[in-house]
Amino acid sequence: MDAVRLSALSASLAGTGLLDVTRAFGGALHRSVTRRAAADLLLVGTDAYEPWHLAAHLGDEAARAGIGALAPVLLRHRVAAGAPAHLAHGLPRLAEARRGATVLVVAPDRPGDALLERVDDARRGGATVLALDAGDQELGSLAHERLAVPVAGEGPFDLVQHLVSAAAASPARHRGLRVRLARLAGQLAAPPVLRW
Repeated sequence: MDAVRLSALSASLAGTGLLDVTRAFGGALHRSVTRRAAADLLLVGTDAYEPWHLAAHLGDEAARAGIGALAPVLLRHRVAAGAPAHLAHGLPRLAEARRGATVLVVAPDRPGDALLERVDDARRGGATVLALDAGDQELGSLAHERLAVPVAGEGPFDLVQHLVSAAAASPARHRGLRVRLARLAGQLAAPPVLRW
């Protein structure tokens, strides 16, 4: 989805609450991957749903915004022999996630027990877990941050993934005060401007 269409979509959703929750979740993702001790962003779906679409959008947004840490490593339930490097990461990588890693689970359907166990392993290892799901209680209990999409299915999930990836690449609103204070400090420390 290009920037013009995304902007039009955002305008049409203003006031619905969906923009606020996706921005908040995107902001949590942004903070997680840009914090000082951040490591890889690991993106994983369910056995029936591979979030390659979100992986592509996050990669595009990472390049556009200059936030390399936002480009995810897509973890797959099944890796074909001879798969290209960017498609050759399997679930064992998830179980190895440690402190600093961010695990983003996208689950429009129920995640299987094997996936939940590996997400739990990652969380116990110190990884930050974010979940974009349809309201699964077990996954929700493992997530540090969660965005539950009330209606499962391809349409709502595609829409939310576009909004989340755009929000994750945007500067955080929470830094606004810090930016204003830094600007004020710079103005106070600068030599006086002579006005005629």
